[in-house]
Parts: sequence; C-alpha cells; structure tokens
Amino acid sequence: MTTTDTVTATATVDQFSPLVRRIAAPNGSVMTGAGTNTFLIGRDEVAVLDPGPDYESHYQAILTAGAGRIKWVVVTHTHKDHSPLAARLAAETGAKLMGCVLRPGDEFQDTSFHVDTDIRHGDRLETAEFTLEAVFSPGHVGNHFCYFLHEDALLFAGDHIMDGSTVVILPPSGDMKDYLDSLGVLEKYPATGIAPGHGNLMPNPRKVIDTLRRHRLMREQKVLAGMRKTGPGTIMDFLPAVYDDVDPKVFFYARFSLWAHLLKLERDGLARRTRHDVEFDHELWELTVN
Repeated sequence: MTTTDTVTATATVDQFSPLVRRIAAPNGSVMTGAGTNTFLIGRDEVAVLDPGPDYESHYQAILTAGAGRIKWVVVTHTHKDHSPLAARLAAETGAKLMGCVLRPGDEFQDTSFHVDTDIRHGDRLETAEFTLEAVFSPGHVGNHFCYFLHEDALLFAGDHIMDGSTVVILPPSGDMKDYLDSLGVLEKYPATGIAPGHGNLMPNPRKVIDTLRRHRLMREQKVLAGMRKTGPGTIMDFLPAVYDDVDPKVFFYARFSLWAHLLKLERDGLARRTRHDVEFDHELWELTVN
C-alpha cells in the first residue's frame, strides 16, 4: 500500500517500497494523466528515474527527497515530459546521466538531454542496495527503455505502459510491430508490479501486458473494418470510424497511432499508400485485400 509524506505545498512523496519513492510532476493533462511520475530508487545512494519537466516546484521536491544522495539520473526516453530536468539535476548534484539520446525526430523531443555513452539492453546499474536493469523497449518511440528493479521485481515502464489508457505510437521512430514485440520482451521478466510513467502502480503485469496486446490487435481490426467502410482515404478520413470509442479531443494524438497501424499493415501486405505527401495525415491509403 502506498503511503504519502508531504514535501512541499504542491508535491508529495509516495512510498512504493523501502527502495522506491514516487513524486508526480504537476503537469497533469489528457495525455499525462495526473502528471509524469518521477521515481527515486535507493536510500543511501539514489537514482532518479524520469526527472520530468523543468518545473521549479518539481525540481525542489526532487532535491528535497534526494537529501544530497542523488548519484544517477536515468531516463526512459527523451520526451519533454520525462527528461528536461535531467541536465539541471546532474549539474546540481554531480549525478551521472543514463539514457539513450538517439533522436527519433518527432516534435515532442527534449533536445537538452545528453549522455557520454548510450545505454544498451541488459546494462545494469548495481549498488549495494539495488540492481536496475535496462530493457530496450522501442515502440512508443525508438529510444525507449524500461527498467527492471530486481530487488522489488518492479518494472518501470515509462511510456510503454500507462495506467488508465494506451500509449501513443509515434512514427517514424515509433513502430507498432516494435511495440508488440517489446511487450513480448517485457513479459519475460519476473515482475510482480508495473510502475508506469503516468498513473498508479499496476499489479499483475502478465494480465496488463496481455490486455494491451489484445487491445492493439483489436484496434488493428478496427482499422481494417474502417477502411473497408470508408474506401480509399486519408488518416483523417479513417479516424472517426477507427477511434469512435475515444473523445475527439484526443484525435490529434490518435492519428499518430493510426499511422503506426497503417505502416504495420503496409509491411504485412494488407494496405498500401497510393499517394505520398509531406504531411503524413494527407497521404492516401487503401486496402490490398477485401
């Protein structure tokens, strides 16, 4: 059970376990839920996972909770709601930066994040208290890593898995097949809980992963059905039929995931582009099967 201690007037620290604390950044929105989760791992030496956006109140909350023990700053991926505070924290504390700076090229990138050496799948941060293992998990974007905390059997999922909603897949770096393949990689870890980048601790990881896989495949079938109903068209033509179960306010983001579905169907030989355009949502698509 999570306990809460007040840090500042606007920030709280949630104790997930003796090793893990969470501070939610005050950037709640339709896409970030209650805000981006920043995790502090360790007691004597602390790793800050996903420091979040550069908000002063959040920065001060992390420093207060870290109490002079922050040694590493780790990021799951370089989006603007996850990594912008990394450089500032490292400069203040002398912490080592860990992450992957491969630039996926989408419009949501934080270009301030830099490391000397990119992490690789299987790399481990090992201390006297904990072992944190990097798990390459492309899909949402191409430089995404989850992290597995061996002592707690806890999987930090970044934006690969979110509490309460599915994540947006952002081509051309984000890839639907990669996303599904990464789910298969994640379920091989003996996790007993998932700590998402947004939302609350999620129990029963295998059930969560299976539900996500089935949802993505169901959405793929809705893409096919929507294209049969609409006929040749653009992403904007297909959106209302394929995402008739979501608030139209999120169509701006849903169009990226629909693009990712179409690219997967193209590789599978089930759809093709008949007109290319500089703007991806103006391209013309059609089915290659009935």
